[in-house]
Amino acid sequence: MCFTIFQNQLNGFLFWFWLGKLNDIVLGYDSIEGYKNDTTYFGAIVGRVANRIGGAKFTLNGVTYKTVANDGKNTLQGGRKGFSDVIWIVKSYKRDSHVKFSYESFDGEEGFPGNVSVSITYMMLGTNNLAVKMVAKPLNKPTPVNLALHTYWNLGGHNSGDIMSHTLQLFGSKITPVDSELIPTGEIVPVRGTPYDFRWPRQVGSKFDKLPDGYNINYVLGKSSPRHLRKVAVVEESKSGRKMELWSNMPETLLM
Repeated sequence: MCFTIFQNQLNGFLFWFWLGKLNDIVLGYDSIEGYKNDTTYFGAIVGRVANRIGGAKFTLNGVTYKTVANDGKNTLQGGRKGFSDVIWIVKSYKRDSHVKFSYESFDGEEGFPGNVSVSITYMMLGTNNLAVKMVAKPLNKPTPVNLALHTYWNLGGHNSGDIMSHTLQLFGSKITPVDSELIPTGEIVPVRGTPYDFRWPRQVGSKFDKLPDGYNINYVLGKSSPRHLRKVAVVEESKSGRKMELWSNMPETLLM
């Protein structure tokens, strides 16, 4: 694994090819300058709230808070300087085991209330198994927190082309539609009969032409338990023979 403390990015993950060749399956830049000018959040931890907050405001316990608008009139990925644009501290590190980062978010940062202590731990579990533990603790006020690991994966490896031939199975039977600004409408609709239906394995690009704006949609996974992980998705790349499973304890996941 390769990281930067700026943005807390996972910018490289080396994986053995079945013929014995080592390859990088995570997209990233070769220099820090690339990340400073990046608008895609390559490999970053995003927050305090990932995705969009409509109208750059929210109400919590009867109090309305205005957050920093950085996507038209909306707040995207935590604001103009969210968790993806700060320096993280390395709290602990053990070779071939784990690395733990921390960040202290202050009251009023990008308009969000309260101090929040955040830690992200990347752990190698056995051979080629990566676990990511994200913990956020509000210290003095209630506040929304929705962290996301914004890593771009290509199981074919570096310089292998796009991922349209990857096979995806995603265990979500419903989605939350969005409006023209990618803000959820409040509806929850079934995926059956739509290009978003990945309940059975199929290639990522098989119905992509039916979606002019791509996927970028939230899947509802049903009830969740903080103490139990469940399989959310399976991705496979036939040429390399690589297969990746995503397990989570969250009630939703986003397909971009």
